[in-house]
Amino acid sequence: MPQHRIYSMSFASVYPLYVAKADKKGRTKAEVDEIIFWLTGYGPDDLAGILDDKTDFETFFAQAPRLNPARAAIKGLICGIRVEEIEEPLMREIRYLDKLIDELAKGKAMEKIQRAA
Repeated sequence: MPQHRIYSMSFASVYPLYVAKADKKGRTKAEVDEIIFWLTGYGPDDLAGILDDKTDFETFFAQAPRLNPARAAIKGLICGIRVEEIEEPLMREIRYLDKLIDELAKGKAMEKIQRAA
């Protein structure tokens, strides 16, 4: 899929896939939301509005209240590519979120997912 198509996709179209992936592995929607809040600085009301408005990924990340500086510690493979080597900033942000959801689905503790000291 060309990158520009990913950027214009609504976050609301992908969010249920994140929740389903987590749920399939015994994790919860609340945990998915916690990851989103940690990564972006959004809160529950913000997320509800983003989902209702069908905000695209580009806007979702551009308007994030506070991208967590600890996200730079997110390393590893996602879709066969090292997330820390992705040069395009928006794609890197999207893949950070994908990586965190993968870690949740693989059973990692929330403290480790959130790169707690």
